[in-house]
Formats: sequence, structure tokens, C-alpha cells
Amino acid sequence: MNRIDRLTAILIQLQSRRIVKAQDIADRYDISLRTVYRDIRALEESGVPILGEAGVGYSLMEGYRLPPVMFTREEALAFLTAEKLVEKLTDPTNSRNFRSAMDKVRAVLRTTEKDLLEHIDDHIEVLNGHHFQLTNADLNLHQSILRGIAENKVLRLKYFSSYKQEKTERSIEPVGIFYLGSHWHLVAWCRMRKDYRDFRLDRIAGLTITDEVFVPGHPSLKAYLKEYFKEKELTEVVLHVQKEKAAYLGDQKYFNGLVSEKDLGNAIEMVFMAPSLEGMARWYMMICDIAEIRLPAALKSRVKELSRFLGV
Repeated sequence: MNRIDRLTAILIQLQSRRIVKAQDIADRYDISLRTVYRDIRALEESGVPILGEAGVGYSLMEGYRLPPVMFTREEALAFLTAEKLVEKLTDPTNSRNFRSAMDKVRAVLRTTEKDLLEHIDDHIEVLNGHHFQLTNADLNLHQSILRGIAENKVLRLKYFSSYKQEKTERSIEPVGIFYLGSHWHLVAWCRMRKDYRDFRLDRIAGLTITDEVFVPGHPSLKAYLKEYFKEKELTEVVLHVQKEKAAYLGDQKYFNGLVSEKDLGNAIEMVFMAPSLEGMARWYMMICDIAEIRLPAALKSRVKELSRFLGV
């Protein structure tokens, strides 16, 4: 990216947020802080009213706005791809809102970009796998949860626990939502359990935004997930799978932590970061006729124990 394009991009970034930190700019455009300072000074010298405070960040003076922005072909295609994902992987209300936003984006596109999107529209599709479940469309969960987060509102939840096979009602303080393993998850402080909990959206039977406001102080979703996955001890597992039968594993290999594959000729070397050695051992029992354990020795030992127990 040349400097003129970068200066324009930084100006758009400043307009998109109330405050932008210098480090965020540096990380986004892979430049040094010294370069960030030079770019900000160049924008100021060109007449852009930028307010800056040490240790806080930069912001544009209230009331300053850029003229309508023209999107590149690549940006327009990225929007279309996002629209497809939102349509299939979120609830109908969230999808309608995104389509409305996309109409506004299309309104400022040049004719060539509009024609491009119409042509490409039928060439991008997102399919729901058999393991993906949409949440109850009538609950509008995404919008309600995000509103609760934005306004620090306590949510009243009706939830079915698959582990305990029980239905409960509880008050929660929402932290954030994330998508993992074909499901949407809600992280929240559960007042009933007095701890943070992970709720799957497809198991929520009812959700109400209360008038009660909770005091902000929970960690960010990013910080929570970082600590959550840090606590999970992962074990490297290496399997050699018969090449002609590797396709039989399907999506199960991803669910068990697949991180890489290597073609060895007659076999595919698959490397996993497994959260549970016991779970991996039991899954391996199902594919042992087409796969060989290379690492670790502990997995081989556990499979042998299970084999003796089952009389295999």
C-alpha cells in the first residue's frame, strides 16, 4: 500500500471509531509507531482536525466528516461474501438488518461494481452442514444479546443444559458472543452459578432484556477466550491415515483438533492438537483399521487398554 492510500485508509479508520490508538494503526498497516506519527502529522498539515492525547489515542474533531467513500472491487466482493455468511449463520432478524445495510453500501457503488455484485451473487453460496443448527428464529437472539451488551442490561435466560439434561431460568450479565464448532456461543456472568458460563444459542429457549443495569467490569470477550483456551491443555497427536480412505473421516477430523495434513504418498499424516487424550483414544477406536498412531506413546497405551477392556 502506497502512502497516499494509507493516509486515506487511516482517515477512514479515524472516522469509524471514537478513539483510535496509534498501536492499532501500526498493527493494521504493519508500520512502525514513528511512521504512524508522521502520517498523523501529514493529515493534520493537510487540514484534517485530529485530536490526540498521550496514552489515549487519536480522534477526529466532532462534526468533521469525509465525503461519501467509493469502495474498491475487492471491498465490494468482501461485503457480498459477508452477506452470504450472515444470511446462513445468524438469525433472520440479524440477516435482514445486514441486507438493509448492504443496500446502503450498494447505493454508493459505481455502476461497474453494482454489475459485478449482480454477476457474482449466484457464484457464492454458504451451505449449512447437517451438524449446524439455526437458533429459534422468533427469539432474535443475536440482536437482543448485542443490545444487552451495549446497554449493560441484565438478561433473563431460559436454558436447556445438555450435560445435566435440565431446564433452568437464570439472570446473566452478557460479555460477548462467538462462533465455534458450528454453533454460536454466549459468554456471560451467571448470577445463579456465580461464575462465567458458556451458553450455546441453539439451547436457549427464551431470552428477555430486563430493565436492570449491571455495573461494567467484566473482561472483554477476547481476554476471556484467551484465558479460557490457555487453561485447556492440548496434546499433539500424529496419525498416519491410509490415503485412499482419508476422506472417510469427514468433518470429524476437524472436531478432534486437526491442525495440518501432509501427503506422504500412500498415507496422509494428520497432526491434531487434542483437548482430550481420552476422547481422541475413543475416536481412534472407530478408525483404527485405516489409521496408525505415530505420537504420542500415551495415546497408544490408552488405546491398548480400551482394546483389552472391550475384548478386541
